[in-house]
Parts: sequence; C-alpha cells; structure tokens
Amino acid sequence: MNSQDIQISIILPAYNESNIIGGVIHNIQKVLQDYGNRLEILVVDDCSTDDTAILAERAGAQVLKHPYNIGNGAAVKTGIRHARGSTIVMLDADGQHAPEDIPRLLEQIGVFDMVVGARVRSSESAWHRDLANWFYNKLASYVSGYNIKDLTSGFRAIKTDVARNFVYLLPNRFSYPTTITLATIRSGRSLSYIPIHAKKRIGKSKIRILRDGVKFLLIIIKIATFFSPLKIFLPVSALMFLTGFFYGFYKVIFLNTRYGPTSAMLMTISVVIFMVGLVSEQVAQLRFDRSEIFTDRE
Repeated sequence: MNSQDIQISIILPAYNESNIIGGVIHNIQKVLQDYGNRLEILVVDDCSTDDTAILAERAGAQVLKHPYNIGNGAAVKTGIRHARGSTIVMLDADGQHAPEDIPRLLEQIGVFDMVVGARVRSSESAWHRDLANWFYNKLASYVSGYNIKDLTSGFRAIKTDVARNFVYLLPNRFSYPTTITLATIRSGRSLSYIPIHAKKRIGKSKIRILRDGVKFLLIIIKIATFFSPLKIFLPVSALMFLTGFFYGFYKVIFLNTRYGPTSAMLMTISVVIFMVGLVSEQVAQLRFDRSEIFTDRE
C-alpha cells in the first residue's frame, strides 16, 4: 500500500497485554471502519513476555518489536517514527481508553495541532492518582501559561509532522505525554481537550506509586525548567532574596545586631539564580527557534 494512502495511524504501545490487545484492536477497526485502507494500526511491543505480539498480528495490526524492554515512551517514539498517516492517534493498549472516542479527537484535528482526551472525575482511577494528576496539572498550567486539563493522559491525536518535530525530546518512560504537551504549547502550536471517561485498566499496572511517583515529580520539574526555566528560577530567586532580606531586617530591628553575612549571602545567591534562569530562558528560546528552522528546511 502506498504510504500516501494512509490517513490515520493508531499507535498502541504494549507490554504484556495479551489478555486485552486483540479486543482493543477489533474495537478500533470497528469504530474506524469507514477509513478502510486509509487506516493503519501500529502495535509497538516493548519486549513482552507473553503472546501480545502474536495476538496483535492475528487481530490485523502491524507489530513493531523492541529487542528488550525500553519503556512506554520509547514505544510511542518508535510508533511515531514508523507512522505513515498524516494524523497520529495514541492510546493505551490496556483497555482504559474507549476507541469510540477516537472520532471525537479526529474531528478537531486540523483546527488544532493536538487534541487530548481529558479524563473526567467519573473515570475509574485511584484517588491518589487523581490527586497527583491535579497537582501536575496545576504545575504545568503555571509553567505553560495555559489551562492544562490532563497533563498525563496517554489518549491523544496529533498531526504527524508536529509529533516528529518533538520525538527527540520525549523520554523513554511514562512521562512522554507531559513533554509533548509542553513542547506543543511552548512552540506556539494549538492544543485542545475533550472530556473522556477512562475505564479501569485490565491487568496489572506497570507503575509503582512511590518509586515512579517520585521519579515523575522530578521529571516534571526537569521538564518545567527545560521549557520555561524562568518560571522556576524566578520564584526560587525571590524566595531566597526575601528570606535574606527579612532575616537581616529581623536581626537589625529586634536583635540589635549587624545585618550579618548569612543575609548578604542569601541575597547574593538569589541574584545569581535569577541570572542563571534568565540565560536558561534565552537558551530554551534559541533551541525552539533552531528546531523551527530545521523543520522548515525539511
């Protein structure tokens, strides 16, 4: 089949999903049957130890295999590199996302560069994940200056050329939705959300709450400093400056002593942190400007 005939590429990153992968693929085929040969379903098997790859092929998907377990984000990147459609739809292979929502995402592609399925409160998820997602959404909204409704949703549609522009930024683990969301906003591209109801996943979760939760928080902070460093450095700088100023003020007024080296040191460091943030902001902008130049050349 000519790659120009493909319009929609479905990417399903999968790891040990043999109990559900066939049903997910059949549901996608049923919902998008009107696309016929203009649809391709790519299952990226991240070195599963069960029959995920075999069952996916039997269901009619094209299977791309990793030689060893690299990560969920790496599987998505492999799918993006091999996608032949002009639009990519990413969703989990564990049954959380309803294929019936895919047409709702596709309806807005064209007007928007990326459309994300935002999980509503009635979704079948644990309370601690809802709390963590609320915090991540607030932090990302502050960093991006845009109302992020669901930062970690793995259900989204995006123009293929936009996705490929950000492949090099995406991490190999579970935080690729965060990165591609902030990259889309930072680069001045358009983003929209539609409400979806996410079901409880079938099978055992690959995410460990404490271990992966701490890692993910560090990744969020890292990504925030990567895309909008001044919004992280500026509050830290201001906090240190005010701490030094008021500590010295307290010593002079209430303790009747000298201002002291501690206060001076804190205020000096605050200026250094601010300058580092300012330089980082310029570097971040230059990086995106260069990526736009290379994309235009291609």
